[in-house]
Amino acid sequence: MPKSRFLQSVVGLCATSLALTIEAKPPARPAVEVDRDLMEVTIPQLHRYYAQHKYTVTQVVDWYLARIARYNGIYRALEHVFDADARAAAAREDAEAGVAAKHGPLWGVPIVIKANTSIAGKVTTDGWEGYVVSGNELLAPRDATIVSRLRAAGAIVIGHTNMPDFANSDTNRSSSFGRTGNAYDVRFSPGGSSGGTVTAVTANLALLGTGTDTGNSIRMPAATSALIGVYPTRGLVSTAGIAPLDWLLDNTGPIARTVSDAAAALDVMSGEDLLDPVTKGSADKAQRGPYLQYLRADALKGKRFGVPAFILQGVGIPFHGTPAAVSELAAVKQAAEQSVALDPRTRAAFMRAVEELRARGATVVVDDSLLPESFARTAARVSTYAYVREGTNLFLKEFGPAQYRSACDYETAMGVPLGAPIVGSEPTNAQIGDVKINQRILESDPDAERNFFGPRRRALELYLETMDHLHLDGYVYPAIQMPPVDETVAQDSRLSEGPHSATGWVNMLGVPAVVVVGGFYDSGLPFGLEFSGRPFRDGDLLGYAYAWEQATHYRHPPVLVDQGLLPDAR
Repeated sequence: MPKSRFLQSVVGLCATSLALTIEAKPPARPAVEVDRDLMEVTIPQLHRYYAQHKYTVTQVVDWYLARIARYNGIYRALEHVFDADARAAAAREDAEAGVAAKHGPLWGVPIVIKANTSIAGKVTTDGWEGYVVSGNELLAPRDATIVSRLRAAGAIVIGHTNMPDFANSDTNRSSSFGRTGNAYDVRFSPGGSSGGTVTAVTANLALLGTGTDTGNSIRMPAATSALIGVYPTRGLVSTAGIAPLDWLLDNTGPIARTVSDAAAALDVMSGEDLLDPVTKGSADKAQRGPYLQYLRADALKGKRFGVPAFILQGVGIPFHGTPAAVSELAAVKQAAEQSVALDPRTRAAFMRAVEELRARGATVVVDDSLLPESFARTAARVSTYAYVREGTNLFLKEFGPAQYRSACDYETAMGVPLGAPIVGSEPTNAQIGDVKINQRILESDPDAERNFFGPRRRALELYLETMDHLHLDGYVYPAIQMPPVDETVAQDSRLSEGPHSATGWVNMLGVPAVVVVGGFYDSGLPFGLEFSGRPFRDGDLLGYAYAWEQATHYRHPPVLVDQGLLPDAR
């Protein structure tokens, strides 16, 4: 009797109540066939392969790990690869392959997690060398909420992705690991701060991944790399267990190659969480899942979108905003210093996308009075820098190692302070003109209303009033102000710090946004198109993204190289 039949007989005799079927391992397939099947595979396709017993979870995980071994030394997308853990998890999934009740919506899906997100027993590097000091690493005591939910859905975590220190950059260099390159051309930037995740996903080193976004950090990297990047309504997905850059602006969401995969991941990641008070009540406000039900190929037909004038004009909105105590003159000066003009190549790519939207039955309103500079000035007054230290302390209290559960503890243990961006001591942000920004506690700050809550409320009102007045279903605009930048040449006479976007206002309002593949520049690098919509109407937004994706089919995978074109730039 064949071994598999014998085992089935034993199980049937000894544990029929378990209804467990042990399948023989699928035969080895030619490498060409495996590559053809798994390259650009989607979640539904992968699950069909599993159902047909064409591949085991272990075989799929091994395929991704082999690609990481081959290409990660060049592109440096993953800072840590959890190969042993991933193979052990895959083996457990294979052992339960016949138990239908065990199959979650992400069963056997290899994923990557951004390195600022806690994974139990792993170092949360946050991209910073200070968190990887031997003996004092930021070792996570448990999983972040989204990691727990992804695991419970059957996902296999295969690694932590590289990111810039504290997620505080528009490019992707970390002091803990080095530089990540763009998969479409390793010399170019994948953007930051979720650049490691986007390079991993677009290069097929993982099926999907997570990113975080404080000012553009899911959406801008997704745009550089022909991916779908989802910034959910703030409060839809918990940020508990994610090392904050600015907890009042931070968010997390999925990064995927298709809208349907992103929607499936968002279903799993979303939900209320006691560790993140912002999520309280979100279940009553959000559109009912699953989000896949909103994905219709005709979702753009008859819809109306507005183009924010201030983005086309390159009007700057300072990161962290400007406190009320800062004069209007100084605020305008600060905004001007952080303004980023729209590159002519990006403008041309965007206008082509506008015509494509119109060809698909949508109306696109382009008018200088639609979210003009005055809107940007209102949004710019959503000031958050005074509270960044509080966010860091709240994170370390719950997800820090035994040695340090606060910023003060870290300084005591290490003899040096935590990084300036996450404790509020950066000279360029802590002092604006003659106004010094001292760290405070949001709940007890008498200036919180005029510095944060009031401006955010007014900016959101302007955003929604414009939608109501012009009968808009959403907004559409370039996800980045320029193409991905070549990091082999200087930008403004210094090492590359970009590319840059003008989309941080989305974080200030907390409204949902999604980036889709908008096409490709003549250089062969991707152009990203961004939609934003009403709070908690994430399903509608994913529907527009899906209709665009199905109408255009712009995405194609990058051609990877075996030898690097750049040294490890730390």
